[in-house]
Amino acid sequence: MATGHLDIDLDAVARNWQALNAMTATGTRTAATVKADGYGLGVAQVAGALARAGAREFFVAVAEEGAALRAALGPDVWIGVFSGHMPGDAEILRGNALVPMLNSAQQATRHMEALPGHPFGVQLDSGMNRLGMEPAEWQGLREDLLAAGPALLMSHLACADEPGHPANLSQKRVFEAMTDGAGVPRSLAATGGVLLGREYHYDLVRPGIGLYGGRPFEAAAPVVRLSLPVIQVRKVAPGEAVGYGWSWGAERPTRIATVAAGYADGILRALSGRAILWAGETACPLVGRVSMDLLTIDVSALDHDPEALDLLNAAHGVDEAADAAGTIGYEILTSLGGRYARRHHGG
Repeated sequence: MATGHLDIDLDAVARNWQALNAMTATGTRTAATVKADGYGLGVAQVAGALARAGAREFFVAVAEEGAALRAALGPDVWIGVFSGHMPGDAEILRGNALVPMLNSAQQATRHMEALPGHPFGVQLDSGMNRLGMEPAEWQGLREDLLAAGPALLMSHLACADEPGHPANLSQKRVFEAMTDGAGVPRSLAATGGVLLGREYHYDLVRPGIGLYGGRPFEAAAPVVRLSLPVIQVRKVAPGEAVGYGWSWGAERPTRIATVAAGYADGILRALSGRAILWAGETACPLVGRVSMDLLTIDVSALDHDPEALDLLNAAHGVDEAADAAGTIGYEILTSLGGRYARRHHGG
């Protein structure tokens, strides 16, 4: 086949959820964040595996994602929507029993007018300045919204992947000042917050990237393997160049494997001349530029012509690829393209 194979270990996803769940404080529930199509790995399969592992509460980014998740999992799970109640969302929220996290007075008014009595949560801005009601706005709405019975009060940490960052304690204090005495379940921690310790866990945690094998959960089981087929192998003489712009030239006799994948498949151009592909434990550097559909790989270290090379595997995962690209594992995962033959195992 001329397309890459993306193998997804659903048992590893389940083990990662169970490991994070085991870290939580007594009485804390562990949800699962499955936005962006389960971080690019297939929300129906990923969420199904998580539900079988014990997850009963899920979060998505937008209402349309929630509708797809409801169709996959059925009526017996709780689904929260981070973006809240956007214009036109009422029918999707009602028809799929989704719980919007209201982010502003405008959203609160929209929700109460369009869906009176429908469940909701409230997202509070504890210092990230991205989503949620700021302290003054919340103070003006707090009495009325608490009287309406929110399902959850939540906020999000900006620097949880840096345990020593002063923002973590600062945001914790602001969150507690905004929510103490409310008598409503609270949530502050995603993956990084779970790892910060139980004082950040409150009533519910909602891990995301850690479920999929990414930092900052260094103990996570690897989830993905991306194997790319080799179309042809050629010999390149010293002084000859490879790829667009002749950006790489051979200094010695070199064997170059042309691989069927490129930036159309989510392999970032920033990996040009930086990525390493693998034939078992043998490193094969990417040389020249990443193009739309093709990569050129130096396979001189091999004593044979490979049929495929791995960009991601158990030993060299999304974070290693991200380091080479100067980005984060989240971007590597969610950029993986639609041409790969996805194969889900376990779960």
